Amino acid sequence: MLHEITISKELALTTKQVSITIGLLDEGATVPFISRYRKELTGSLDEVQIMSVRDRVQQLRELDKRKDAVLRSIMDQGKLTSELEKQIEAAETMSELEDIYLPYKPKRKTRASVAREKGLQPLADVLLEQKSNELEDHAISFVDAEKGVSSAEEALAGARDIIAEIIAEDADIRARMRKIFLEKGTFVSRVVPGKEESALKYKDYYEWSELLKDAPSHRVLAMRRGEKEEYLYFDIEVSEELTLPIIDDFYIKGNNEAAKQVRLAILDGYKRLLRPSIETEVRVLTRQKADQEAIKVFTDNVRQLLLAAPLGQRRLLAIDPGFRTGCKTVVLDAQGNLLENTTIFPHTGSGGLMEAEKTVKHLISKYDIEAIAVGNGTAGRETEDFIRKLGLQNVMLVMVNESGASIYSASETAREEFPDYDITVRGAVSIGRRLMDPLAELVKIDPKSIGVGQYQHDVDQNKLQTALDDTVMSCVNAVGVELNTASKEILSYVSGLGPSLAQQIVNYRKENGPFSSRRDLKKVPRLGDKAFEQAAGFLRIRNASHPLDGSAVHPERYALVEQMAKDLDVEVSDLIRNEKMRKQINLKPYITDEVGLPTLNDILMELAKPGLDPREQFEAFSFTDGVNSIADLRTGMKLPGIVTNITNFGAFVDIGVHQDGLVHLSQLSNRFVSDPHEIVKVQQHVMVTVTEVDAKRSRIGLSMKTAEKVLPQKRNQNLSPISDKTQGTDMGAKLAALASKFK
Repeated sequence: MLHEITISKELALTTKQVSITIGLLDEGATVPFISRYRKELTGSLDEVQIMSVRDRVQQLRELDKRKDAVLRSIMDQGKLTSELEKQIEAAETMSELEDIYLPYKPKRKTRASVAREKGLQPLADVLLEQKSNELEDHAISFVDAEKGVSSAEEALAGARDIIAEIIAEDADIRARMRKIFLEKGTFVSRVVPGKEESALKYKDYYEWSELLKDAPSHRVLAMRRGEKEEYLYFDIEVSEELTLPIIDDFYIKGNNEAAKQVRLAILDGYKRLLRPSIETEVRVLTRQKADQEAIKVFTDNVRQLLLAAPLGQRRLLAIDPGFRTGCKTVVLDAQGNLLENTTIFPHTGSGGLMEAEKTVKHLISKYDIEAIAVGNGTAGRETEDFIRKLGLQNVMLVMVNESGASIYSASETAREEFPDYDITVRGAVSIGRRLMDPLAELVKIDPKSIGVGQYQHDVDQNKLQTALDDTVMSCVNAVGVELNTASKEILSYVSGLGPSLAQQIVNYRKENGPFSSRRDLKKVPRLGDKAFEQAAGFLRIRNASHPLDGSAVHPERYALVEQMAKDLDVEVSDLIRNEKMRKQINLKPYITDEVGLPTLNDILMELAKPGLDPREQFEAFSFTDGVNSIADLRTGMKLPGIVTNITNFGAFVDIGVHQDGLVHLSQLSNRFVSDPHEIVKVQQHVMVTVTEVDAKRSRIGLSMKTAEKVLPQKRNQNLSPISDKTQGTDMGAKLAALASKFK
């Protein structure tokens, strides 16, 4: 219960909410399931709150395990006292626990341990008391050639080594030093001599200093990367005027020869032991903080990209553009199945252009094409112009972000889907499917490769993967999954399933045909009651025998809805079709200990719009004609653009010139902005003004100050192109350099 109390205080929740949530998680319930279907139990906690409880209880349990290990270790040494045990049990953080344990932690031979072996601990104790005025006589009494102490000075030196280690392992001192480093410490970055020309991407950090507490994550990660690549020296500096007096106050008790010896030990212990140890700890802490911020930025962006507006089921022509090698062109039916593929060469001369026009028009006529998706990479704008000049009627033209399409096309997933086609065909298919349903297609790609990160390859990869898995699972379950058409990749993110059960579902579907009801899921091998409970509500079956199988109503509540219909003397399908019938439902009689108003209101919403896709409505977007490259830009131009990436220091916007421009934090609005997400979202349409063009370094400065208003949209457009393919992996130091330039 102690953990529940701690977490409830930290997260401002009741202990009951925390206790029940922990219990559900321990029973195997997933975050989406608890958030959606156990509102009465948790008091309607949302996914963020549930994940916070999950992560914090895991930290506290890890702390408990470490406490047990520490207690066993000290007990085995015969040094565990009741007071020490109480200290260990009361430790609230891992740092505090490790500080307490440090003096007892088994270690390799040190100067202090050697001095203790020589019998110099009593002399160190005398020095620490600082009461004796006969220091030399005391030191001489410890001279022992057999033990390796040949002089009084050697004895004093050994005693100082012991004192230096005592100081470096003092829990109170370490806590104070840690606080000073974090509050007063300065990051200092310098270029490695001789690497000035080869390290130009880190030019802003050749001579850089900044308080630790003020340094944003992107600069910390940039400097750390520069250090890792051996272009920068990266240090933490703290004035000794801030640190040494604190140690003096603890250990200097007089003004005699013994005090002088202790003072020497303090200087040695601080420089040789304490400072390096605390600096290492602080580097880890600041790295963890920077990682946490970068991961949050990345997952926020990934969520917005995954929930981008889908075009829906349309017959498509998808084109992966190219100059010399041509444009790989594929035809997809409304379900995303590949019907035909070819290559056109509209950019290789008049003959190729005429043949390309003929081919495109033929395919559009043959398959009654409704939309054309053009990848936004190399030759993207030129291919868009080619299609636009064809003067096609009633065919939507959309440029699609193709970041990660090449990753997918070379993946095992793509090879399984299209074993008889090369990677160029697979890439074009991915572009087309991404327009139809970005979520269904993007889950097949490592999120780190879809172009919306900030140093995602530099942060703690385990924590990043956990956060990404949480984000993808949240998005997939928020939208819901069509059971009879979903790929194993998207099924694996459904609550309670995972890759193994997802593959079992696909195998069962192939062998037995489409599922006719949710109940049929129980026939899938190894899919037990618990998995069914967790997954069923997030799976949809269109035109199923039971009308609720296409909704988010959980099967465990079907009987309740059937009772509502029975009480009105109608069928469940009548409740779905007839709003007047639904308005006649009085919810109070259906409230029980297990089912309250939150669940009942959710059920009514689902009856009104079963399986409603929560994503925003799709609308096409067009860049400014004639502005196709950075050479076409002029300062003062006002252009439409699409937000492609958001970082702590601003937003990158695609304006159709194959190079994203930066709207720095200070240029996002006429008011002060602390978080870019307050103003923009990934894939949002915006109007920007060009403020700076540096063609030599491919840098574009943009502002939204004079054009704050978002372009008219029915709700908000979330699908759009990204011009800078480098974002598909990691923009790293480039982002930090831009941030510094425009800050």
